[in-house]
Amino acid sequence: MRKTAAAVQRCRTMSTLQRILGGKWKLEILYYIAFCDIRRFGALRRQLGDITESSLTKQLRELEADGFLTRHDFHEVPPRVEYALSDLGSSFMEVIVCMKEWGDRNL
Repeated sequence: MRKTAAAVQRCRTMSTLQRILGGKWKLEILYYIAFCDIRRFGALRRQLGDITESSLTKQLRELEADGFLTRHDFHEVPPRVEYALSDLGSSFMEVIVCMKEWGDRNL
């Protein structure tokens, strides 16, 4: 008996990763924070170029809620907030490095 596409069970791990990292900018945000030492909101926005403030805010909040980033508010005027990789985010960087190397070779 042949298995149909509907009979194959969905991979929970891959669907969770897709949900967490599926945002248009999330991989780039993680890359710049990890490898380019860009930690402030304004610097990330300048680096990403076409992203709106609201979109960047949303992506950063989601990455923080999912445990990939930590946020440090200095409680200053004007506001100063910095983002850093959490332990979970740091552990994901080897995946980002592999993706970047594959992209450099193939894209």
